[in-house]
Amino acid sequence: MTADPDDSARKVELALDLLAHLEVDELSVADAVDRIETVTTNPTLTREILDEAEKRGIVDREGGRLRTRRGGTFVRFESQVVRREGEFDCRRCGCGLSTGHFIQFESGELGPFGSSCIRKVTGRES
Repeated sequence: MTADPDDSARKVELALDLLAHLEVDELSVADAVDRIETVTTNPTLTREILDEAEKRGIVDREGGRLRTRRGGTFVRFESQVVRREGEFDCRRCGCGLSTGHFIQFESGELGPFGSSCIRKVTGRES
């Protein structure tokens, strides 16, 4: 089975949106990968996302650290995070959820996340 290039491009854009909206000034590459894995677990695509984030000026890479260059951009919980009731599994930790939190980006929707994982993924909480 071959990867759908349109799906890969969509995942890259979604992960770039996520990285551009992180509420931290600096994080380890491992922590960035933890966030990217909410979009894709494909190692090749993860490397592509990190390279593209650097090319577009979203992050600066130095050793094993990334400095974000978000310029005041962050997830607005009041308008960009939608809560839905239902049966979900958190994209970050895999726990079962009765309320899912979904982030609305221009490139698409990312989620569901639990109430604590949504804060960790966006960098609002470490």
